[in-house]
Amino acid sequence: MKTILVTGADGFIGSHLVERLIKNGNKVKAFVYYNSFGNWGWLDTFPKELLDELEVFAGDIRDPNGVRTALNQVDEVFHLAALIAIPFSYHSPDSYVDTNIKGTLNVLQAAKDLGTKRILVTSTSEVYGTAQYVPIDEKHPYQGQSPYSATKIGTDRLAESFYRSFEMPITIVRPFNTYGPRQSARAVIPTIIIQLLSGMTEIKLGSLTPTRDLNFVKDTAQGFIDIAKSNKAIGQEINIASQQEISIGQLAQQLIDQINPNARIICDEQRLRPEKSEVNRLLGSNKKIKELTSWEPRYSLKEGLAETITFLRENLSKYKADIYNL
Repeated sequence: MKTILVTGADGFIGSHLVERLIKNGNKVKAFVYYNSFGNWGWLDTFPKELLDELEVFAGDIRDPNGVRTALNQVDEVFHLAALIAIPFSYHSPDSYVDTNIKGTLNVLQAAKDLGTKRILVTSTSEVYGTAQYVPIDEKHPYQGQSPYSATKIGTDRLAESFYRSFEMPITIVRPFNTYGPRQSARAVIPTIIIQLLSGMTEIKLGSLTPTRDLNFVKDTAQGFIDIAKSNKAIGQEINIASQQEISIGQLAQQLIDQINPNARIICDEQRLRPEKSEVNRLLGSNKKIKELTSWEPRYSLKEGLAETITFLRENLSKYKADIYNL
């Protein structure tokens, strides 16, 4: 049985990936961010039968010694640990360089020295910036429209250099906008839903015109797994995308109609990105992932939103609806 390490396992996508890997019969080690509370993030919500199958390693992705220890005797690594909030990157870019770029370097160096058999490095559709053509395929130019996206471009190119320089079995996995249960309130879908579920009638948002390619988290997690199974994917950069788009305004109105038709949208200026930083259009191509793997999206937007609403309704106390979450 192979051992798979998931960095960022305590987070949104990472916890779903861990759950699916365990249920598929894999031995999984979860790299979580060390804290004195012994908090394992969303892994703390797992039932005992799942936790019993999981080895947890508490550390810091910025620490090369801890990363090397975590990767010891691991066959595959799914590297998801990162800082991802765009607004927070505007005033704390140093932390994004340290976590996203240096953290990935630590994973790559350890994997090279230990001979790890498969490495998946997580990218983001934000590396493309506003679409210059659609659907956005993997040959689309990169544009760093935020410090966050700039560090992820650097991370991707670093991973590419290790593949080309050391013939390492690396794939860059590039999910478009993932949503679903366990997502933090800094993302637009939970932001809208928790305001509505909290009884607010004025829903505060930033720009309503940008479009996004939305992917349910269980589809994204399955995309990682299918990519890891494909030897043809080694050395590739691969989108995980629905190849459909919806504007933030249309999305918000759909949720309002479902939850509280009396609510209305108001513009909150602090939620607006700087003009040249806003990514106005994202619509990804999923042609490559379908060619190289057996992956197909299983969830419609309607189905995914329904599961997300149910989760947030049951976990509303974990969220702060009355503040702007960076």
